[in-house]
Amino acid sequence: MENRRTVADGARVVVRASVYAVYAVLGGAALVAVATVVSFLGPLLALDLYTPPVAAWWTVFTAVAVQGVPFLLLGTVVSAAIGAFVPDRVFRRLLPRSPVLAVPLAGVAGAVLPGCECASVPVAGSLMRRGVAPAAALAFLLSAPAINPVVLVATSLAFPGRPEMVLARLLASLGTAVVMGWLWARFGKEEWLRPPGRGAAPAERTAGPRAFLTGLRHDFLHAGGFLVLGAAAAATFGVAVPRSVLDVFTGSPWLAVPLLAALAVVLCVCSEADAFVAASLSAFPATARLAFMVVGPMVDLKLLALQTGTFGRSFAVRFASATWLVAVAASVLVGWWLL
Repeated sequence: MENRRTVADGARVVVRASVYAVYAVLGGAALVAVATVVSFLGPLLALDLYTPPVAAWWTVFTAVAVQGVPFLLLGTVVSAAIGAFVPDRVFRRLLPRSPVLAVPLAGVAGAVLPGCECASVPVAGSLMRRGVAPAAALAFLLSAPAINPVVLVATSLAFPGRPEMVLARLLASLGTAVVMGWLWARFGKEEWLRPPGRGAAPAERTAGPRAFLTGLRHDFLHAGGFLVLGAAAAATFGVAVPRSVLDVFTGSPWLAVPLLAALAVVLCVCSEADAFVAASLSAFPATARLAFMVVGPMVDLKLLALQTGTFGRSFAVRFASATWLVAVAASVLVGWWLL
């Protein structure tokens, strides 16, 4: 009798997992279809209404949102997998207890996740839920979208014959991530950071396929809304600020670096593509273009929105401001040394 019940329970779990998997596939296909239709019909509709600025807004908005969705999905898959299948003891064994040692190790570990900043936020939140020290999780959050192999290869393709640009990006990005992790370990306050998942349902803290699918659905829908918000803000800036204003700063190295660092915040270019954008800004000095590539994966509008939704506004504002300053300083130092 007990064996029959066990088999029946197992069959129910398999059926439910299959149904959730089908829902996930259909939902993802529907999301891609909607994004594709919007990307085509939005600009066309705007052109039909004889409003070129609105057409430009739609183009930028859909570009930022569509390129971010796949990596956001990757991040939520990894996040849900960590929460459902990886025991807490794994992280306690892999990472040292001392933040001084755990932060650089977590920063280097960011190289194994081939995703952008959209993917790093839910993964960092999942690490915190599993007991990883916030300083180490935040170092991973900053380094993962900046030093993974896909980003470094893209940088080498965007700057052919200039391996020093790839090395400069690696060193400046990793240095920023480690310094910010150490700064949080030393000066961060618990009340600034809202622990992710504090209000999660008990089912989301269980293990197994059902917990994985539940966590995936929750994290993707939650983070996706903030991704859309950040894409809208980036599109608005891109349309509102004329290019002639940017050209004024190209002749001054002292102004070019903070300008491109600020531009990286508002353009919200995915880390897999920002090197090509930086390479196209040939009128700017190499150090300024390095700052664009270092700041972008760590501080931009959509990332700020994602961090606000995951960790709270109090944390996001403080952490983003400090990260921007450290990233600019690291870019200037490494650029002066290598470039």
